[in-house]
Amino acid sequence: MLVTAALAGCASTEPYDETRGWTVEKLYTEAKDELNSGNYTRAVKLYETLEARFPYGRYAQQSQMDLAYTQYKAGEPEQAIAAADRFIKLHPAHPNLDYMYYLKGLVYYNDDSGLLAKWAGQDMSERDPKSTREAFLSFRELTSRFPDSPYSADARTKMDRLVDALGGYEMHVARYYMKREAYLAAANRAQGVVKEYANTKYPEEALAIMVTAYDKLGMPTLRDDTRRVLAMNYPQSAYLKTPWQVEEMAWWKFWK
Repeated sequence: MLVTAALAGCASTEPYDETRGWTVEKLYTEAKDELNSGNYTRAVKLYETLEARFPYGRYAQQSQMDLAYTQYKAGEPEQAIAAADRFIKLHPAHPNLDYMYYLKGLVYYNDDSGLLAKWAGQDMSERDPKSTREAFLSFRELTSRFPDSPYSADARTKMDRLVDALGGYEMHVARYYMKREAYLAAANRAQGVVKEYANTKYPEEALAIMVTAYDKLGMPTLRDDTRRVLAMNYPQSAYLKTPWQVEEMAWWKFWK
């Protein structure tokens, strides 16, 4: 009798699992309902349970995709990226692979630590643009591998914004160096803007920074050559008002 009672006591401590005995169809339906209702924590648990119990087949694959999306909606970008990467690795020929690249790009694109989410009121020279770069790479992979994907048009639009954001980040860093009289670093950063972000609004200012930085560094040949490039490409530029530099404008002195 004592042994029986003890066994009964142990059995009663086991956690209750309401999903025990559920079919794969029921698990998936319940998980999807929780997702659609915004109950992301519950949905994640059900998707993970489904994959653990039924690791093969179309429900498992769909659950893996839904899991990545659910974690994205739940504000868990690292988990969402990991889930997307895992799906891409496991199913390289899946017909919905384009969606997974798009979702991965969206996660990075909307990351609160990225450039686009917190553009105003912060020193961008102190911010890591990793999320912005990763978003661009994911969208580029999508548009190059699946140019006719229904997600590619939006990805291309977002890529344009990402390029502009990255160019803006580089310009903020160049201004940061100018303000601190780190002229060589400023010139190098501005040169990168001219080379890599020629289709953005920043090359004119970048060339002006280079003109002033080279003048400060006592490098008249580079200064004059750069000013000629500035004049050729932007003949009406306000930065051409002074003979060899734009010191009187000195925008970086007031930039924070």
